Amino acid sequence: MRQETLRFDGRTAIVTGAGRGMGRTHALLLATRGANVVVNDLGGAVDGSGSDDGPARSVVAEIEASGGNAVANTASVASPEGAASIVATAVERFGGVDIVVNNAGILTSHQVPESGADDVERHLSVHLMGAFNVTRAAWPLMAERGYGRVVMTTSCAIFGSPFLASYGAAKGGLVGLARNLATAGVEHGIKVNLVAPYAKTRMADPDSDINQSARSDVSQTPAATVFDLLLPELVSPVVAFFAHESCPVTGEIYAAGGGRVARMFVAETQGYAKGDLTPEDVSAHWQTIQDETDYYVPPDITDYTTFFMERVPGGASLPASGTV
Repeated sequence: MRQETLRFDGRTAIVTGAGRGMGRTHALLLATRGANVVVNDLGGAVDGSGSDDGPARSVVAEIEASGGNAVANTASVASPEGAASIVATAVERFGGVDIVVNNAGILTSHQVPESGADDVERHLSVHLMGAFNVTRAAWPLMAERGYGRVVMTTSCAIFGSPFLASYGAAKGGLVGLARNLATAGVEHGIKVNLVAPYAKTRMADPDSDINQSARSDVSQTPAATVFDLLLPELVSPVVAFFAHESCPVTGEIYAAGGGRVARMFVAETQGYAKGDLTPEDVSAHWQTIQDETDYYVPPDITDYTTFFMERVPGGASLPASGTV
């Protein structure tokens, strides 16, 4: 069966954190498929310190050498002003914004309780607030056109690690942000999805000093050698798919790495219900509460509220006005 080539001719994409690693390969792939690309990168270290306009300009040079169209921007996504600058660059150079790929991020070596609130705030400011700032700045332009694609970069850190509390909190926040933006974007033709990548980059390299705490957990397994197969280039096709006009979903999360793509989702079991519930009831019916048979995947909070209320003891017999 002949597959249609997915193109981005006439589209303008902003890719944050595009000076290195996955951001770079995202930008290069979108550009080779015809997109105009704003290559945003502060050019800082993995922990967010410092700045350098070299990485962003180098990627722009790569794109232009291949006949593509790109412009560099070195503003920080962590401030509304920086985000506005990124979007303004897209408008001034290419006339608008169609795609936002929120890829910028940092990682510090941290562990609870040694790390404090300042460490959490640093991660939130780049990962969560950075994605919010850039998306918010681009949103009115996309809404006016009745079209837009937003790709957020979350992480498997949402599953938990003793070494990633701040990073995981920020990446988990992106899931909530994207799910809610997806519902807001329906009426404007804007789709918002998340990719949870696994790729050997500066941030995820198991041999880097910043990952030394987690290294021992992974290196004892055969999976350690798999890291060399996790090329950033193998995440970018998934990002490009969600950035394309043919993307069929919104508000979804997908794992991507090493050529593998899989859906990740938030679900709820059917549970157990009793009108006069006691702690002893919870204990006695724990297996039922845990049973994943016929689990439910909520598409949005409205549908979920109906699902939940119908299972409250006596709730199904109440009139519709009795639900919220």
